[in-house]
Amino acid sequence: MDRRPIGVFDSGLGGLTAVRELARLMPEEDLVYFGDTGRVPYGGRSRDILIKYARQDTAFLRSFDPKAIVIACGTVSTTALDVLQRENDIPIFGVVEPAVRAAALASQNHRVGLIGTRASIRSGAYERLLARLHPGAEVTARACPLFVPLVENGRFLPGDIVAETVAAEYLAPIQAAGVDTLILGCTHYPLLKPVIGAYMGPGVTLIDVGAQCARWTAERLDRAGLRAGGTGTGRHRFYVSDSTEDFAALASVFLREDVGSEVEQIDITEYEGAARPAGAGQG
Repeated sequence: MDRRPIGVFDSGLGGLTAVRELARLMPEEDLVYFGDTGRVPYGGRSRDILIKYARQDTAFLRSFDPKAIVIACGTVSTTALDVLQRENDIPIFGVVEPAVRAAALASQNHRVGLIGTRASIRSGAYERLLARLHPGAEVTARACPLFVPLVENGRFLPGDIVAETVAAEYLAPIQAAGVDTLILGCTHYPLLKPVIGAYMGPGVTLIDVGAQCARWTAERLDRAGLRAGGTGTGRHRFYVSDSTEDFAALASVFLREDVGSEVEQIDITEYEGAARPAGAGQG
């Protein structure tokens, strides 16, 4: 039994897709979430800047003595996961491998779509792993840079003409490729799932990277004997690097719980992300 919290971070609101599934699977666990809302989006940043931000985000969460950290961000998972795993002595989980494994199992016609931020698509991380797990699969990838700002501004509901228009433009070539599986390669994108699903149609399986990562995390904490145990309900705390009001309102709608009193603004630049020795159990 390990009562230490699980840390989760993302560039903004999107990582709540992982938090929601973590809370469903492991209701007894304490969760500490950091959304870097002051620097969202991460998708257009250089690798060096992404690593700097990821180290700061990790250093902040390490101040809570977590038993594991979930990188609920496709961009950081594709560019900095290996760095964070080397520098930290607790398990660090990313979203790429769980999502790719789910897609490999789901696809029947060997045509897989991938949408993500510019940085994620540029990295080629999803494609490389899919080539190993599902040889012969054809991948149609598309960067969707406007999706994150839409979600962060609450423009993700069906009937929103802007969201639907942007989705149609991004998804048209993926639909034309005849994919039967689509990886939503950014944790913001599942918030647009009703819009994306309506455009792609019922024959396309949507892979929610946040939810898949949460399941992966729960399984590995189980194996390592790191679950909190018991039957209580864990505490959920939320931290952001910009204003708390907008985040709290959207988070409360998405998580279906009032998070207002549990959201606090912090100065993430105070955390330099000093490296820690690597250890076992990196996921």
